[in-house]
Amino acid sequence: METSSSDQTLKDGKLFRHAANAVASATMTPLNVEAPPNKLLELVAKGLAAEKDDRLRGTPSASFHDLGASMPAAYGSVPPPRAAAVDFSSAVLDTKTSSKSFPKHETRHLSEHKNIARCARFSLDGRFVATGSTDTSIKLFEVAKIKQMLLPDAKDGPVRPVIRTFYDHIQPINDLDFHPQGTILISGAKDQTIKFFDILKTSAKRAYRVIQDTHNVRSVSFHPSGDFLLAGTDHPIPHLYDINTFKCFLPANVPEIGINGAINQACSTLAMIFTQVSTIMMPVFSVLIKQIRYSCTGGMYVTASKDGAIRLWDGITANCVRSIIGAHGTAEVTSANFTKDQRFVLSCGKDSTIKLWEVSSGRLVRQYLGATHTQLRCQAIFNNTEEFILSIDELTNEIVVWDAMTAEKVAKWPSNHAGAPRWLEHSPIEAAFVSCGTDRSIRFWKEIL
Repeated sequence: METSSSDQTLKDGKLFRHAANAVASATMTPLNVEAPPNKLLELVAKGLAAEKDDRLRGTPSASFHDLGASMPAAYGSVPPPRAAAVDFSSAVLDTKTSSKSFPKHETRHLSEHKNIARCARFSLDGRFVATGSTDTSIKLFEVAKIKQMLLPDAKDGPVRPVIRTFYDHIQPINDLDFHPQGTILISGAKDQTIKFFDILKTSAKRAYRVIQDTHNVRSVSFHPSGDFLLAGTDHPIPHLYDINTFKCFLPANVPEIGINGAINQACSTLAMIFTQVSTIMMPVFSVLIKQIRYSCTGGMYVTASKDGAIRLWDGITANCVRSIIGAHGTAEVTSANFTKDQRFVLSCGKDSTIKLWEVSSGRLVRQYLGATHTQLRCQAIFNNTEEFILSIDELTNEIVVWDAMTAEKVAKWPSNHAGAPRWLEHSPIEAAFVSCGTDRSIRFWKEIL
């Protein structure tokens, strides 16, 4: 029975593919003439068969925020969802709950790029942090050496925490990500490329593999299995890449995007069939994807767009399952990240607000106010325990901290940058973060014990 269902899904996929070719021919939009590899179609078929078996057995379907549980069978080995440190399930803020104090941190200037430091990312094990710049370079730091710098009685001369500098892009770098195993670093840049760097090769200065996209690559995110990656670009639909073949896939029925960037038509079941593309020619309008991030199991991913919308996507079917239109009014959404339990998304916008959204309903749960960010591509991030939220105030050049549960502002510190930081990134394993400045500098912040 399962085999019959899978075969039928594969046949349907090929029919949809032929229809896509016909549309492509009529609209002069180039598509690869070969049918997409069965690997992705079989992935979909397995998902459909498992869902059908659950219905026949009377097993209730997983809610949207539990979709990650089905990912290991589809994508290989992925980590289980991490427990959230804070329970945001309460519908109303409890005003009687007292806010926690954010521990004091010490900070140290680490290094400087030759131009604006635009982005940063920690490896999952917290051993490395990388920064990207407008000067097209990438600096790789070893966190253990950074901590050695902070020691008051450091011996053996000055410590140099920069262990690699990569030069291979020709335009500014927008985003970075580490492979889940931590040995590969990728970068997305304005030169329409995604580049792969082997951080274990001490002599490597350039990428060993390159993906040539068709648009400015604004954001990149590895699937937790390490076999796929997502690219958010000036194209309105996320690009999914198989990193073994470097082929790009999109949903077969692309959601209809209006001139304001809204998804006017919900994705149907046809979107379960992926279409391989070589070149994509679609109107961009104002839906440019500013950031894209997988959840910790890969069951979902989220996009933050210039049109002010947050869109949630099924990580298996590539369905757009929820659009929060006007999440930050008409202002651009500059960042969006899942909580560890995948039940909520934290967003930041150029309307000077930070918001927490419930994934299953799209309901606004918390709002964090009191910091101005209207110009820079500002990030709002959780600390490693998700008890606090950090962002920046452009006007005062301060780092602002809120209690995640009460939404009360609990700290404001001078950033020590000459101008407001452009990017904050927190370590996933400890009380430490980095700030990247328009003054070209990178600073490391660590809790004072």
